[in-house]
Amino acid sequence: MPDLTPRFQEVAPRVWVAHYDWMHVNITLIGGSDGLLMVDTHGSAAQARVVADDVRRLGAGPLTGLVNTHEHWDHHFGNATMVEQFGDVPIHATEWARDHIEESAGRTFESYGQQPDHPRREEILATTLHLPTHTFSSAVQLDLGDRAVELIHPGRGHTAGDLVVRIPDADVVLGGDLVEESDPPFIGDDSWPLEWPTTLDLVIGLMTDATVVVPGHGQVVDKDFVQDQRIELGVIAETIRDLASRGVPQSQALAQGEWPWDPERLESAVRLGYEHLPRSQKRLPLI
Repeated sequence: MPDLTPRFQEVAPRVWVAHYDWMHVNITLIGGSDGLLMVDTHGSAAQARVVADDVRRLGAGPLTGLVNTHEHWDHHFGNATMVEQFGDVPIHATEWARDHIEESAGRTFESYGQQPDHPRREEILATTLHLPTHTFSSAVQLDLGDRAVELIHPGRGHTAGDLVVRIPDADVVLGGDLVEESDPPFIGDDSWPLEWPTTLDLVIGLMTDATVVVPGHGQVVDKDFVQDQRIELGVIAETIRDLASRGVPQSQALAQGEWPWDPERLESAVRLGYEHLPRSQKRLPLI
């Protein structure tokens, strides 16, 4: 017999989270009297059809809107499928994310196009982009009927266009990839490692001690977890500043720094950190 247990699990009143093994992605549904708001849509059209089936199995109401937490493919490649399955619903994102989705997706398609043996190659390349339709720059409130949901751009971190979702009446915050549980947060070529800690400070300011925090990847966490992750990101940022101020060249920074994570994960962080530092915080090495 097939397993009929709903994949979406209620983590707070009318807030359901489904965790998918592929990339440990989380998809969240927020219920209101007008219907369901879905946050992120997964990494391919094929996987999004699985998510759509899980939404129907939950049976909590019609899907009336989508949110993309940022422009990376694993959070929006399911957009077109959701529109096909549930109708032409509004899709919300920051202006930055909407303006950079096509560029970011192009890099993804190019990367998987060069991996002929990757098991997910064909399904990723078969994905059709569907851009967000509703954008904002700093914050916006969505009306779900008997519930208000806040979308907030707290600053630059994982990308320049991250948003977090706050559900005040349920005391839930969805962190996108500003918070990750399955691995340390990914600092990539479009991240802002020096600003990420202060961006998380604003996110933490949205929380109470009892807040349920849903990361972009991994298991549901709490405020203490986010504070610990902020400390680690802060150590990375301050180590970069310290090394640069002492004249340590970028090429030697990974070897000379004392890092909270495996240095191999921090190549982009160091390169970007050195690039983003103002000249006043860099000391040129003596020749």
